[in-house]
Amino acid sequence: MANVYEKERSLEHEISGKVAGALPGVEVLAVELTGPERFTVYVDREGGVDHALCEQVTRVLWEYLQTYSVDVSSPGLERPLRKPEHFQRVVGRKVKLKTAERSKVRGEVVRVDEDAVTVGVDGDELDIPYAQIVRGNLIEERDAR
Repeated sequence: MANVYEKERSLEHEISGKVAGALPGVEVLAVELTGPERFTVYVDREGGVDHALCEQVTRVLWEYLQTYSVDVSSPGLERPLRKPEHFQRVVGRKVKLKTAERSKVRGEVVRVDEDAVTVGVDGDELDIPYAQIVRGNLIEERDAR
């Protein structure tokens, strides 16, 4: 399974550079392999993501279409979180994380620094290094009315 996450990180690094160069202001939040020959790219920008932007990103990634089926998506309600700046935006909100050791963590983001995110879980605080996070998502808090 580690190879999948290493491949995702490699693709994310490559794709982020291509998208940033071609479409200033568009951020690649995450790349997730959804099959052996398929991946999803989650993007965002000031003002939000629409179908036209997804088409533009797909055109930038045309060379990947030789090998992969590529989906481009908005972050959605369960926004992907991978980098320190992603976690900084959600301090005080609930997240779910999966680490390299396959453990799952759900809790509130308490603090963020350059190396780790601190998550409050059942009255304790866990420091989780970004390098160990293989999946991170915001948990949408819905009104229980």
